Amino acid sequence: MAGLVNYVTESYNELKNHVTWTPWAEAQRLTLVVIIFSIIFSLAIWGIDTVFSNMIEYYFTLVKS
Repeated sequence: MAGLVNYVTESYNELKNHVTWTPWAEAQRLTLVVIIFSIIFSLAIWGIDTVFSNMIEYYFTLVKS
C-alpha cells in the first residue's frame, strides 16, 4: 500500500511542478481548431459517402433493368 501512496504522491508532484501546461487561451483556441476540423472532416466524409451511395444505387438500377 505504501508503494501506491508513494506513486500517487510522486505523480502529483510531477504534474504540479514539472509539467508545462498550455495556457488557457491557447488551449481554447486549439480546441476550437479541432472542433472546426472535425466538423469539416465529417461533412467531407458524409459527402463522399452520399456520392458513392448514389453511384452504387444507380449501378444496381442499371443492372436490374
